[in-house]
Parts: sequence; structure tokens; C-alpha cells
Amino acid sequence: MQTVIDEVEHRTPAGIAAALGRLISSGRLAPGDRLPTVRALAAALAVSPATVSHAWQALSAVGLIVSRGRSGTFVLDAAPRWLPARSQSMAGYHREARIDLSRGTPDPRLLPDLGPALSRVSQRASTVLYQELPVIPELLAVLRASWPFPAESITVVDGALDAISRSLDVVARFGDRVIVEDPGFPPFFDLLDQLGIERLPVPVDTHGIVPAAFAAALAQSPVAVILQPRAHNPTGASMPLARAEELARLLGVHKRNAQTVVIEDDHSGEISVAPDVSLGRWLPGRVLHVRSYSKSHGPDLRIAALGGPAALVDRIVARRMLGPGWTSRMLQSILHDLLTHGDSIAQIAEARRIYFARQKALADALTALGWPTGQADGINTWLPVADERDAIVQLAASGIRVAGGSPFLSDASPEAFIRVTAGALHGDVTEVARAVAAVLRRPGPGALLPAPGARPPETRWA
Repeated sequence: MQTVIDEVEHRTPAGIAAALGRLISSGRLAPGDRLPTVRALAAALAVSPATVSHAWQALSAVGLIVSRGRSGTFVLDAAPRWLPARSQSMAGYHREARIDLSRGTPDPRLLPDLGPALSRVSQRASTVLYQELPVIPELLAVLRASWPFPAESITVVDGALDAISRSLDVVARFGDRVIVEDPGFPPFFDLLDQLGIERLPVPVDTHGIVPAAFAAALAQSPVAVILQPRAHNPTGASMPLARAEELARLLGVHKRNAQTVVIEDDHSGEISVAPDVSLGRWLPGRVLHVRSYSKSHGPDLRIAALGGPAALVDRIVARRMLGPGWTSRMLQSILHDLLTHGDSIAQIAEARRIYFARQKALADALTALGWPTGQADGINTWLPVADERDAIVQLAASGIRVAGGSPFLSDASPEAFIRVTAGALHGDVTEVARAVAAVLRRPGPGALLPAPGARPPETRWA
């Protein structure tokens, strides 16, 4: 108990929770360690039991401790080992919270109604042959009409991460190098690590990958580049056409990069307010473009389109035929219905407008409080904090959960961040903005925040 008492600087719920958070993150309290009882610690600190109880609730909300009834309260054990490494570090955040802004998932109330589409699904499954095309013709036609460049081949797979994984299988081998955004999507880092592929992290700014750093990384002869052209997770940055053209030009400067493949993850395209953009406009034979419908139409659809040069896409299709074969044509029929039916199109347009409004409301509220963070695209925004663990615990003490920034960083960084899923905000954001402002720090040079008042170019609503 004395260790806990010595660490407490402020005898408030947030102060006590922050002290325990530091002890746990530093390893001075290990998984499985039993904590003092609420009454014992309250007496030792000369505070009320309610004060300690509120601190315990905050720590439990972010997955650091767990109550086991009469047995006591313990530091939470490690996350399930079947989760990838970076997912394990985030697993503790997936608990109930008064205001949960940690998940990075779409608002269920803004997903289109599946009922009408389900009622119109044909009984295709009873007549399909194994040798039929893996993509139903009507969906393929819609995808081709909306693709950001003339793709030789387009197929459908089981979500964006499935598309990224299968793309890497055909372009990279053990020991190869792949450029990744930093910060970036944590499962990309885990996937590359499991494949034995060296990550070349490149910083991002308000318009995506920084060209000068990208050029430096290209000098190391990477076999591929993984980037998010719109609503970048976690920063919310969207790439304008000029930046995409500049990156494509850099890829064409040296012969050593002539075979480098670009893998684009357009995971939030349908709810992004930025125009569609792809390096495939300038490098059509070297770009695998992935368009996921999880954020816009529902994560459980598990469906994404993958398009690019036939030499690569056809290899992916052939390999899938020796595994899952194809993505359910019933699911494809549902997606086709959602992409072409007027009611569903209107629902997606309204969701896009609402996400934009929520991002704007948070950005405006923080600006009014003296923190001009700018406005992100999509559902997430990226904010600098003085200390990640303290920020998470302090916000949890206010009933607000956010995601820590460290899993999104390719390597350890002296700077700390949090990711806030602004797309999950409802109603008046003043309370959340005040709580978030209390943990922010002033960004230094090269900060990963949108410029004050920034807005994606050529904002679209249809």
C-alpha cells in the first residue's frame, strides 16, 4: 500500500487513478497484483471511500484493474493471447463507458437499413457453380463505374484487412521492406511483423505521407507502400490530388522503385467528405486499391473490393480459390442493393453529413477553449497529450473513454497522443471538449494535427 500512497500527488479521483495508472504502466504493479481495499486506501490517504471508489471505477473502465467481489480488486491480467500484439494493448479499452470514443467503429444508428436489401436477395446460393466468376456481374459493373482509375481487374474479398494481407502475399517476401504511415493502423504493423517484413515508417501530415520522408524511404528499395488515401486512421487526414500526384512522381524517379507496388486502403471512402483519390491515376499498373464498406455499410458485412493490375489481382483470386473460394454472393447481392437503391444511398449521404458535423462540432468546441486542433475527416481525430496513460485515466474518471496513441505509432515515440472517435459523439459536445482540452498539450513543429480551420477540398455530400 505504501507504494500507492507515495505515488499519489493529488488526492482526487483523477489523481489517485493517474497514480495507479503510472504504477501499472511502469511495471511496479504487475498483472495479478492485489490492490488495497477501498476503505483501507481511503483511510491511508485521508479521503472518503467514495473518492477512491471513483478512482477504481475509472481504472476499471479503461481495463487496468478488475474487481473479483470479496476476493478483492486486482491489476488486470494480460489480454487474450489469440489477439495480435497491438490489439492486446488496446483490448482493455473495450468495456462499457458512459461516453465511448475509443473504438474507431461507425455509429450503428448511421448504418443503412439492411431489411429492404435482405428482402430483395435472390436465392442465388441454390444455383451457383464453383466455377462462376467470384464477383457477381451487377456488382462488378457498379465497382468499375466508381473506381478511381481504370483497373484491369476487380475482385471482392472479406474486408479491408483481408485485402491488405492477400496483397502482401503476392508482392512481399520474408525480409522485404514495406513503407507504412506513422502513425498508422495497428493491424498493419502486426501483419508485417508476423510476415517477417521490415517496416519503413514515414510520417504523415495534414495531407498524408510527407513527400520528403517518402523519398528518403524509397531509397531503401521497398517492395510496397501501404497508405490510406482518405480519412486516415488515426489522424483523420485526407490526401488531396496534388499530394497523390507528388507521391506518384517520386515513385517514378528511380529505376530501383520501378516494381514498388502501392496498396491503398480506402476504408472510409463512402463516409469521407474528401474526393476519391488514388495514385493509380498515374501508376495504374502498380496500384492495388482497396475499398471497404465496413465503416459505411456495416462491419459485419465483411466485404471489400480490391482492384488493380490483372497480373496481381488474378493471383489473389487464384489463391482464394484454394481457401474460401469467393466472398458469399448473397452478401455481394446485398452490397449491390445498398450501393444502388435510392433509400440506402440517401442514408449513406446523411451519415456522411452527420459525421462531418460531429467532427466540426468537436473541432469548433476545442478551438473555443483555446485549442485550435482543426477538423479531421471520417470518424477519428488525433490529439497530442502530455502523457498518454494519464490522459486516458483522467478522461475515464470523467466517464469518457478514448484510445491511447502508442499502438498507432510504428515505434516508441517521446510524444504522446490519443485517438478520439469523434464520429461517436452525440448532442452537445461541450462536456467532452472540456474534458479533452484538460489533457491536451501544445503541438510542436511537424505536429500531426489538421491546420486550424482545415477542411477537405471539394467537400462532397452526394
